[in-house]
Amino acid sequence: MTEPLKIRLVEAETFERPVTLRLPFRFGAATLREARQIFLRVRIEDARGGSASGMAAELMVPKWFDKSPELSNADNENQLRRSLALALDALKNAGLGTAFALHAAVEAVHHTRAAAEGLNGLVASFGLALANRAVLDALCRLEGLTVAQAIRANRPGIDASTVPDLTGFDLPAFLKGLAPAESLAARHTVGLVDAIRAGDIPAADRLNDGLPESFEEAIDAYGLTFFKVKVSGVPDADIDRLCRIAAVIDAKMPAYSVTLDGNEQFASAEAVADLLTRIRAEPRLAHFAASILFVEQPIARAYAFEKPVTALAAFKPVEIDESDADINAFVTARRLGYTGISSKSCKGFYRSLLNRARVARWSADDGVAYFMSAEDLTTQGGLAVQQDLALASLIGMTHIERNGHHYVDGMAGAPEAEQAAFARDHADLYAVRNGRTRLRIEGGRIAIGSVIGAIGLGSSVEPDWSAMEMPPA
Repeated sequence: MTEPLKIRLVEAETFERPVTLRLPFRFGAATLREARQIFLRVRIEDARGGSASGMAAELMVPKWFDKSPELSNADNENQLRRSLALALDALKNAGLGTAFALHAAVEAVHHTRAAAEGLNGLVASFGLALANRAVLDALCRLEGLTVAQAIRANRPGIDASTVPDLTGFDLPAFLKGLAPAESLAARHTVGLVDAIRAGDIPAADRLNDGLPESFEEAIDAYGLTFFKVKVSGVPDADIDRLCRIAAVIDAKMPAYSVTLDGNEQFASAEAVADLLTRIRAEPRLAHFAASILFVEQPIARAYAFEKPVTALAAFKPVEIDESDADINAFVTARRLGYTGISSKSCKGFYRSLLNRARVARWSADDGVAYFMSAEDLTTQGGLAVQQDLALASLIGMTHIERNGHHYVDGMAGAPEAEQAAFARDHADLYAVRNGRTRLRIEGGRIAIGSVIGAIGLGSSVEPDWSAMEMPPA
């Protein structure tokens, strides 16, 4: 095949939609009830004048990227808007290059500029990640390729220029070997204020909207066998709640898998180890404890890299999520005893691919089972969820956290014609129920054949740009 196409970013437009949750979602110290979803549309050109448009979308979740209590939800959203503006400015001024070369040219400078404005690494990553996805989508469309075809043939021109630790690793061969599956298991999130049993919800508080409202009902509705359980960092409360959750799962199935998410609620590895010790000592949690795959970001990012977590990792593998502020975070985490890192579209498509390459190389070099997991940030039905699913499948994930479908009423907020188009062109992924296009989860699995088979990055359908709002000035 010819050398990777050199392109330039020539136009970019942003749009937004409000999103109201049907159920409150508590993670860490935050309870999410509403947010805004940002959409990006770009146009690229190649050196010969060829042109194509690309798109991307992401929910601007307050109190995840920056958890400072001094900042309002609106402040958090403005941080993310500013990050995107900085990223687009940098990419537009980067000139002509392969899609990855443009990213590599601006990544460090973008983080530096963001930091100078008080934007942390996760906030900075958001803007560049969104812009890169839209550019990659446009590249795929310009060349008439699915994202899997484009990555396997390395049409973006991915190299080790941003990851010197991968020098000497055969990235083209690694990329060529990626083989996305056509379905993934859904790992259901259990938020900190979620009702566990149907009887926990007072009759007067029920939504009665035809969707599961309790954890117990979600298992029955979707056939779930993978679960992500939030823990609060308050040991007695956590053990009581985990026992109630375990009682529901144990009564329904002989085999299941669980991950624990600390969302930075612990000040030290010792505090996490104390919780895990209590879990192992509690007879009612015997099956549950044996089913835990890993623990996700339990220690607050301010302390997570202060000292090794090797002793904690002897209990269960530990991965970073919120500490994944830049491309070097996994390298630092590895030195401290962490063996895993999350993949989220909001942190970077290329970052996930390169971290997956690190997993392959380090596991071979160290004889340690390094790993990645696919996590959710209340990703919304339509463009955002499809791009995230495409990435997760491409890097070989077999299960993925999904929660946007549970806490939000399907594609509520999108015009009926847009919902119908997604349901029609991605009929394996969606079902229309009660007047809404909703994520289809059957037998605990999500079918994504139409997603990985779409020209572009995961979607055969464009959202209705005319039905969106312009970002605030």
